[in-house]
Amino acid sequence: MTAEGRKIAIILSSEDYVKVQLAGMIASVAAVSGIEVLLFVSMGAIRKFRKGIGDEERFSGADFSKVLQAKKVPPYLDLFRQAREFGAAKIYACPMAMEVLGMTEADLEEDVFDEVAGMTKFLVDAEGYNIINL
Repeated sequence: MTAEGRKIAIILSSEDYVKVQLAGMIASVAAVSGIEVLLFVSMGAIRKFRKGIGDEERFSGADFSKVLQAKKVPPYLDLFRQAREFGAAKIYACPMAMEVLGMTEADLEEDVFDEVAGMTKFLVDAEGYNIINL
């Protein structure tokens, strides 16, 4: 089966570094392979996309993060940006999670998100997609 016509939607709610990194890897590889990708970043995961957080917070949540860093695996922010730049990927930031955490759109890392959009928009846009929950 070719990648053409395939679609995946990722709901990223975990702030565990490994899950955030995995979402970035899936989104990047799928998008550059011609698979349409929608990604909804919500709950604790949105914290990993706050501008100006330090490496201690960015890489927290798993010992495996140290292995990935040591092996120079591209960090998740680069992977999400790559998915948008080189493929058919749209990334949404959840406004409810942002509000709960006291974040605004200005607090988000630049060039990662296409828009701040709620779950309803994501689910409507994701009709016919295979959904992955991380």
